[in-house]
Amino acid sequence: MKTKSNAQPKVNVITLGCSKNTVDSEVLMGQLKASKFDVHHESDQDADIVIVNTCGFIDNAKEESINTILQYAEAKKAGHLEKLYVTGCLSHRYKDDLQAEIKEVDAWFGTLDMPHLLRTVGADYRHELIGERMTTTPKHYAYLKISEGCNRPCSFCAIPLMRGGHVSKPLELIVKEAENLVKSGVKEIMLIAQDSTYYGLDLYGERKLAELLARVSDVEGLEWIRLHYAYPSQFPMDALKVMAERSNICNYLDIPIQHISDNMLKSMRRGITQRRTLEVLNAIREEVPGIALRTTFLVGHPGETDEDVKALLDSIDQIRFERLGVFTYSHEDNTHAHTLVDDVPAAEKQCRADAVMAKQMEVSWAFNQSLVGSVQKVLFDRLEGDEFVGRTQFDSPEVDNEVRVPATGNYVRMGDFADVRITEASHYDLFGTLI
Repeated sequence: MKTKSNAQPKVNVITLGCSKNTVDSEVLMGQLKASKFDVHHESDQDADIVIVNTCGFIDNAKEESINTILQYAEAKKAGHLEKLYVTGCLSHRYKDDLQAEIKEVDAWFGTLDMPHLLRTVGADYRHELIGERMTTTPKHYAYLKISEGCNRPCSFCAIPLMRGGHVSKPLELIVKEAENLVKSGVKEIMLIAQDSTYYGLDLYGERKLAELLARVSDVEGLEWIRLHYAYPSQFPMDALKVMAERSNICNYLDIPIQHISDNMLKSMRRGITQRRTLEVLNAIREEVPGIALRTTFLVGHPGETDEDVKALLDSIDQIRFERLGVFTYSHEDNTHAHTLVDDVPAAEKQCRADAVMAKQMEVSWAFNQSLVGSVQKVLFDRLEGDEFVGRTQFDSPEVDNEVRVPATGNYVRMGDFADVRITEASHYDLFGTLI
């Protein structure tokens, strides 16, 4: 059983889900640290307080979140912690149901309840901490959230139910946060949002992504900027000129198109057609030569036919995304798609996802082989076994390809850039030697 002490409580923050949740946890930890709490992230040691920041996007994420809450509920019953709090998307969406089932949790908080959470644990919410946070990523890169929520009506997505409508962060605050991150040693920033292409429309009356990219690009000492989660419909084309002109903006764009068949795009309420999708992607490639495009597909949506899947598979050969991920449809309460019949069996959904990735392997192999013999600027993230592991400008952390260099006979510091000659390539990795 834990004993009382006069020291400030030890807090362990557990983060589940996406990079946006990562930022939320980092801000929360920064606030707690400013109130002199002993703050840790996903520590194996006992803590006085555990805060679980949950994900509620799809079934697998919800299951992981619930299992994690139950794990710490058992730890509390065993006397290994005094207080257990839950925040984030799952808590926001299912608070009433969850608090009736899991009595060990002391309080539940939604995605916008951070000031309330801090008061509950005995900390002050400090408005002056603009962009100051305890980063949980390696010191040389960080995620920077440019907006909250989403106004899109996508049939399958519950994010607006959990995060609310789109709210852009003021330009000045984003630039200040970027400057603070660079001062702390960050060299690469991933700009993230639920819909980055909507940025500024609510705050300034027009899309401001181009100006945002230019302003962040001007931050002295920032070597790489990477743009994530661009919505293809009404993509702000003026942003492409900035991307092409600025050397510290990576030739990389994460633009989830979800599907390509008009039947599915209409049912998914994506606000775009196959023809317009291809026009946007072609324009991006034309305006930013050599850009690597990452996308996400969704398979198994209600009403998806074999013809729709064939169109999706054919598009992989046609568009040739350099990076691609896929997830299977989850029948989410209170979404538009929940009014439809979930008519694709789970096994078939997985079969379709596997077919997508098998096709993408061919594209990834061809792209990686085209890099053999080239010299790439690589940012090194870690030492793994007897290899240094890093990434090119075409790769975002954790989701994309990596570059592996033998540690024997080479030396590079983690968080540093180095030129690497690519000597070999597999489907998802590059191998090379330091120059």
